[in-house]
Amino acid sequence: MSRGGTVREVAGRSGLVAHGVLYALIGVLAVRVAIGGGGQEADKQGALQELADQPFGSVLIWAVGIGLVCMVVWRLSEAVFGAAGPEGRKPTKRLASAARCVFYAVVAASVFAFATGGGGSSGDQQSRDMTAKALDLPAGQWLVGAAGLGIAVAGVVIAVRAARRRFRKHLAMGGASQSARKAVDFLGVSGGLARGAVFAAVGGFVLYAALRYDPGQAKGLDDTLRSFAQTPAGPWLLVAVAAGLALYGAFDWAMARWREV
Repeated sequence: MSRGGTVREVAGRSGLVAHGVLYALIGVLAVRVAIGGGGQEADKQGALQELADQPFGSVLIWAVGIGLVCMVVWRLSEAVFGAAGPEGRKPTKRLASAARCVFYAVVAASVFAFATGGGGSSGDQQSRDMTAKALDLPAGQWLVGAAGLGIAVAGVVIAVRAARRRFRKHLAMGGASQSARKAVDFLGVSGGLARGAVFAAVGGFVLYAALRYDPGQAKGLDDTLRSFAQTPAGPWLLVAVAAGLALYGAFDWAMARWREV
């Protein structure tokens, strides 16, 4: 394996581990919310605060931030050189990797801001503030509506791809046991369905905020998750979604082990 390939592989696997830590913690926090025992926000800010409360918490937060920088490096390499697999050099694949690179750069920056004491407002308040600023732009209502629709559609796509087990094409599990394959399938499907449901709900609230021209209707991750408990299914739906998010974190760790990067 070339030196460049080694750097890319280390970056990709490290990034997936860090990404999984955030999802696993968010899932655990959301379960606490559902059973009435959690005052921590079930979002990235809450996950980082949970890490901060642990022994060597600041070290853990910096480790997650560095892991997310590794994710940025991996996605950037995919955008420039193409991803693994026969279709990895397609322009659409490279564009998607570039978009992910920018997204994870923003997430990594927010983690480092938290680590240095500049975490800022909650994720829910940030969502409302961003929506308000976007609505004030020319054609802002249309832009916010398009963004909300895009996020909701992305959520549906994530769920469908998970249900169809499309993640299998990225895995190299030639030497893995049958039980390991079944476990990865379970984590990928259950975690992907939960993640897709959350994306779809977030997008739906943003779209509703655009239709009402009311930024207060937009919700961050924490408020979105809490909204699941307000459905006829009650807290049990939130428990199911929260558990799915925690399982998606475990799926990220499985991908760190077996994904082709």
